[in-house]
Amino acid sequence: MTDKNKHSVPEGVQNIVVETETGARSPAGAIPRKILFFVPLIWTLFQLWYASPLPFILNFFVLNDTEARAIHLAFAMFLAYTAYPTFKSSPKDYIPLQDWILALTASFCAAYLYIFYAQLSLRPGNPTTLDLAVGVTGIVLLLEATRRALGPPLMVVASIFLIYTFFGSHMPDVIAHKGASLSKGMSHYWLSTEGVFGVALGVSTSMVFMFVLFGSLLESAGAGNYFIRTAFAALGHMRGGPAKAAVVSSGMTGLVSGSSIANVVTTGTFTIPLMKKVGFSAEKAGAVEVAASTNGQLTPPVMGAAAFLMVEYVGISYVEVIKHAFLPAIISYIALVYIVHLEACKMGLKGMDRPDARTFGNKIISFFLTILTIIVIGGFTYYGLGWIKTAAGGAAIYFVVLLITASYFILIWLACQVPELELTHEIKVLPDLRETAQAGYYYLLPIVVLMWCLVVERLSPSLSAYYATVVLIFIVLTQRPLKSFIRKKSGPDFSFRLGWENLIDGMVSGGRNMIGIGVATAAAGIIVGTVTLTGIGLVMTEFVEFISGGNLLLILFFTAVISLLLGMGLPTTANYIVVSTLMAPVIVELGALNGLIVPLIAVHLFVFYFGILADDTPPVGLAAFAAAGISGGDPIRTGIQGFTYDIRTAVLPFFFIFNTELLMIGIQDWLHLLVVILSAVAAMLIFGAATQGYWLTKSRFYETIALLLVTFTLLRPGFFWDEVFPPYEEKPGIELVQAIEKHHADTMIRLVVKGEDFNGNEYTKAMMLPVGSEPSGEDRLRGIGFMVIQDDGKLIVDNVMFGSNAERMGIDFDQEIVTVMMEAQRPPKQLMFFPALALLGLIYFLQKRRQTPEEASRIKLV
Repeated sequence: MTDKNKHSVPEGVQNIVVETETGARSPAGAIPRKILFFVPLIWTLFQLWYASPLPFILNFFVLNDTEARAIHLAFAMFLAYTAYPTFKSSPKDYIPLQDWILALTASFCAAYLYIFYAQLSLRPGNPTTLDLAVGVTGIVLLLEATRRALGPPLMVVASIFLIYTFFGSHMPDVIAHKGASLSKGMSHYWLSTEGVFGVALGVSTSMVFMFVLFGSLLESAGAGNYFIRTAFAALGHMRGGPAKAAVVSSGMTGLVSGSSIANVVTTGTFTIPLMKKVGFSAEKAGAVEVAASTNGQLTPPVMGAAAFLMVEYVGISYVEVIKHAFLPAIISYIALVYIVHLEACKMGLKGMDRPDARTFGNKIISFFLTILTIIVIGGFTYYGLGWIKTAAGGAAIYFVVLLITASYFILIWLACQVPELELTHEIKVLPDLRETAQAGYYYLLPIVVLMWCLVVERLSPSLSAYYATVVLIFIVLTQRPLKSFIRKKSGPDFSFRLGWENLIDGMVSGGRNMIGIGVATAAAGIIVGTVTLTGIGLVMTEFVEFISGGNLLLILFFTAVISLLLGMGLPTTANYIVVSTLMAPVIVELGALNGLIVPLIAVHLFVFYFGILADDTPPVGLAAFAAAGISGGDPIRTGIQGFTYDIRTAVLPFFFIFNTELLMIGIQDWLHLLVVILSAVAAMLIFGAATQGYWLTKSRFYETIALLLVTFTLLRPGFFWDEVFPPYEEKPGIELVQAIEKHHADTMIRLVVKGEDFNGNEYTKAMMLPVGSEPSGEDRLRGIGFMVIQDDGKLIVDNVMFGSNAERMGIDFDQEIVTVMMEAQRPPKQLMFFPALALLGLIYFLQKRRQTPEEASRIKLV
């Protein structure tokens, strides 16, 4: 948030943001103020250098992953002690001497792996006294930095795991272990990449920082204001228009911010007063903004830090994460727009007056032109730039740079043909949609570059974000001078200096926004390290199976509750790391034991969703407190109302665990995809009507139940269909080779295997293996990575190849292949849609008969 906009944000809301995002200190002294300015700036420049190809091109300051993580954490720890006061009552206008000492000590302990990397690599597992002293000091200071930046919960959780590691022999028998020595513990937690400097901190270093910086620079460039005003221009005239605009603008701001609290403040200052102006209560206005902003972290391509961790934890590309997350995010937002519409209908609200009266034909043309524009941009990004790569070969990069530069100049010229966007936080008259959209088309260029690098070039997320950020830096620096030249105007608003100041401010904001994420991922590494050091994960599997009785639905509910409870005190990223580390393997394993194959990405998205929902869960939801600070409503009631709007987001994860088509897994063709999308959208709209108790008119209780039944059938048609037509035909395991030879190439085959665990207990579980296109069944088995032999009429696994798909999926020596599950020839499960739609038609008929003329007029969108 730039200084010129801060005055319109209530002071209490500003405090929530700075305390949770960037640090509450604002020292009066020149030197401390400069240090808090230049250190995050230097951190940002370091991260740009590390993400770029320049170190390898120049062969200078080339860092490996461990060294980069150490420097990254050193910056985060230093800023945690200098930017965040010890307590809320501690001085904020200066930095006490002890905090300087702690900051320097903490940064030294973090950088110790970089400074003495060569020496440490020569003595793995054999630490010196200095190594142990640094490790112990570093752990203690990390816990305190976590408490300052994120509050006590994550610090307490990490401390409990540390106690469990070192005092395992004194724990109850069910979770006891022999305990770790100080030498072993510190080597694991601080002097290796298994603990603090593990995968989570690595993702923060390599990916998250670049995307946070990308969002900060987009905001500095003015993209946040552009997205909000475009949403208002498009939707503000509709019934309850400001609330609908709040939903859409928050989704678009999700491109800029991976933080729900920052999203509330950025868009809420516009949307909440306008929602109140058209008739929403303070609590409902705040709740709409909270529900929209928490869902902003679900919006691809920037989905919050936890999404990047999935890349490492699940072992898939970021493009795959985006693909799987796309449909649930979109249908969730569409449903929220509809819920807002139903609220407006119930209250008889109208939209804002628009200056131009448009005919129905103009609206239809405008709608289809908007859809066509999106399709053209998407098609050009994927096919157009992809064709250039094919045709130009190695020279493609130069053609792409030339094309993007030319596009930028053309779009800047188009922007200068319409008035400049206003920067005020009050919209009295709805702006013209064409002019508003035209004024900022060039803001989409960095996003196009980001998607091209990810999807077409298949570059890493960090390198893709780097190139998109380079384009964005060019835009920030040049947009004002170019507009000055084209408009033939001069002044501070069109100066290169203002662009330079915005760039530096964006870089500093990017660094300060990363403090909490940096220390959170490091502290969460303690929890991950405890799991790998003590084997608590196996204990958790047995414990959860015992308390749930092996019921997968109960396990999922248990996991959701844990995520919500931890999310009240932990940031989304730390919450995701803790719960996914402990529960994701449990869900997958127990699902397999119950015959249900749950893809790992589905489980991780399940945890991710409930971690985000914790931001608006009373009594601690900070997003609700921020919204209430703007609306003047009660924060607890705002949070409760926001959670009722977010119920649709809470039920989606339960459905995509059992119906993975919602994650675009198992989609066969474009027709199948279209059916999945349409049925999912319809289901969420119907669910919105059911939870609001209103569709064409106020629903009766049996109509609400019927609407919920229709929703369930559309989202999971196989539940009923599988009872009538079993989805798989069971073949005896002895026929595996013949079955796999007949199986469709490049698809998945399901097996049921039997084996014994380390304790001699027998188990039976299902698993899914990828089938290649090799000509024979034996060749396909070898392609999967295992071999079998027949023994006494049974098919036994005889060999498993190291690093193969079979090993990753859980195939092990001496397992018996019990059953091969072949897809049965049966009518499509989507036939269940017809009775569901017939029931929906009956509800429509019943409500239409009771609908008053006034209610009929309200149903219209505009």
